[in-house]
Amino acid sequence: MKKWLIPVIVIAVIIFGLYSWGKNFNNTAVNLNENVKEAWGNVQTSYQRRNDLIGNLVNTVKGAADFEKSTLEAVIKARSQATQTTIDPSNITPEQLQQFNEAQGGLSSALSRLLVTVERYPELKANQNFLKLQDELTSTENTIQTARTRYNEAIKPYNVHVNTFPNTILAGILNFDEKPYFDAEAGAEKPVEVEFDFK
Repeated sequence: MKKWLIPVIVIAVIIFGLYSWGKNFNNTAVNLNENVKEAWGNVQTSYQRRNDLIGNLVNTVKGAADFEKSTLEAVIKARSQATQTTIDPSNITPEQLQQFNEAQGGLSSALSRLLVTVERYPELKANQNFLKLQDELTSTENTIQTARTRYNEAIKPYNVHVNTFPNTILAGILNFDEKPYFDAEAGAEKPVEVEFDFK
C-alpha cells in the first residue's frame, strides 16, 4: 500500500464519521421537534375546546336576566385575550410560554369567578344546558392538564438530545434551541381559599 493513500483513507473515514454523526443528530432532532409540535397542537386544541365551551356557557348564563353583567364581561374579555396569544411551537421561548400561561390563567380565574357567582342563582344551577356545559368544562380542564403533561414529556427527549455533548455543538449551528417546559401557573403554590356561604 502506498504511503500517501493512508492519510487519504484516514481523512475519508473522519469525513464519513462526521457526516454520519451530523445526519443522525439532525434527523433525530427533526423527529423529536415534530413530536413537540404535535404535543403543542394537542395543547392548543384542548384550549380551543375550552374557549368554544366558554362561549356557549356565557350565552347560557346571559339567559338569566339578573345575572351580574360585570362577571360575564370579565369572562368575555379574558377569553378574547387568551385567544389572541398564539405561539409558533418551532420557535417557542420561555417568555412566549409565560405570556400564553398568563393569558390562559386569566381566563381560568375569570371562569372560576363566574362559576362561584352562579351559586347564587338556583334557577341557573338547575338549568340542564348549564349543568352539561359545566361538566364538559371540567372534562376539558382535565384534558388540558393531560395535554400540558404530554407536551412536557415530548420536550424532555428533545432537550436532552440537543443539550448533550457533543450534540450541543451541532444544535447551536443548526438552530435547534432548547424548548421551555410548562410550569405551574403563577400563584398555584398558594392554598386555595374555600368559603362556605350558608346564608
